[in-house]
Amino acid sequence: MLIAPNPRVAATLIRKLGSVAPLTDEQCQAIERLPVRTHTLAAHHDIMRDGDRPAHCCLMLDGWACRYKVLGDGRRQILSFHIPGDIPDLQTLHIPTMDYSLASMTKATVAFIPHDSLSDLVSRHPGVGAILWRETLIDAAIFRAWMIGTGRRSAFEQVAHLFCEVYLKLQAAGLADHYRCPLPITQIDLADALGLTSVHVNRVLKEMRSRALITLREHTLVIEAWDELSRIAEFDPTYLQLEDRAA
Repeated sequence: MLIAPNPRVAATLIRKLGSVAPLTDEQCQAIERLPVRTHTLAAHHDIMRDGDRPAHCCLMLDGWACRYKVLGDGRRQILSFHIPGDIPDLQTLHIPTMDYSLASMTKATVAFIPHDSLSDLVSRHPGVGAILWRETLIDAAIFRAWMIGTGRRSAFEQVAHLFCEVYLKLQAAGLADHYRCPLPITQIDLADALGLTSVHVNRVLKEMRSRALITLREHTLVIEAWDELSRIAEFDPTYLQLEDRAA
């Protein structure tokens, strides 16, 4: 497939990076010149696999993806969810071998940006490199929040915390508002992300509905009682660093 600049990819990347810190006209023009290759993938399609040595980074344009690991007996642990604008494998720019797999969760469109081109962009525009570095730090903060959840929170608190996190991330990306957001994942996906069984997740969701905390139907989540849900989860959004993002 042709590797060439793509206006849609450039606009998505500029919007993502510009939400972290202001970009200069020169930086935007350099991003617009990045050569990319786009693919549309079916749901549950591996984008990259554990052990791969990719020569590019993946930018999500549409749909959802997840990072995951599979144990020898087939059990899966989802490590993170990713939405449009995310670059889930940014660390491969410096760490050559994948230590996890990356897969689409829904039908998705992704753009592959060659490592050489990204490295050249960062070399010529250190400000862009600083933004990408900040994104990896926020990514690490999200991992820490998930680790606390699986280690110390109850199942109810874990689900509540994840719903609060997902909503705020989607809202920041312009994909959610009024406490309503897409949630195109299954109870099995939630279970694999939180270290629970799907039966346990089902019980938690039923209790949340019965307490009028959420509505969840047709892959749409509505948080009916944000203050109460965030209180239960002890949700502090500081780790997402949204308050410092550019307008």
